Amino acid sequence: MGVVIRVAEEGDRELVVRLLDEAFQDDPVSNWVFPSEEHRRTNHPGLVGAFTDIVLAEGHVDVTEDGSACALWLSVPAGARHDEDGPARLRAAVDPDNERVELIGRLTEDIHPADRAHEYLWMIGVAPGRQGEGLGGALITHVLDRCDREGLPAYLEASSTRSRALYERLGFEFTGSPLDLPDGPTMWPMWREPRTS
Repeated sequence: MGVVIRVAEEGDRELVVRLLDEAFQDDPVSNWVFPSEEHRRTNHPGLVGAFTDIVLAEGHVDVTEDGSACALWLSVPAGARHDEDGPARLRAAVDPDNERVELIGRLTEDIHPADRAHEYLWMIGVAPGRQGEGLGGALITHVLDRCDREGLPAYLEASSTRSRALYERLGFEFTGSPLDLPDGPTMWPMWREPRTS
């Protein structure tokens, strides 16, 4: 039986934030942004909450019907400009003393392609006890099928070798320019051209 996917609504916000927080507690990039486990447990929910609020307002969040996985997507138009003050505002709202909250935003904005319209997978999270069941792949394929029909590419930054392998299986290709976080892990910008039938 297939995975049932629906678009999240405002009432799903806490579910989405909890899922993303749980799924990213052991993620290399989240651990770099919040190196202390106690600090991460306290402040990480605020960061993924801010991301969720942005995407609920400007994009769309897909969630599995059983609430075990979610994906945050933004439609990025060609020539889109970054909000220069966005990373600083995010830091001020989430964790004012943590410069890495702002830095990760600036670094990922700097590598984000701007020349072509595309779908941007900002985050995807699967409940830790449900990982490996194909839920993440189903959520991504749900949007990639539309991208293929509409001739739209897709973009993301993989934050671990495990996620990079999943994205490669789904047709994403590493752009060739990794993002090495200062004294931290590597992120892999990945692009997928639409597939034609």
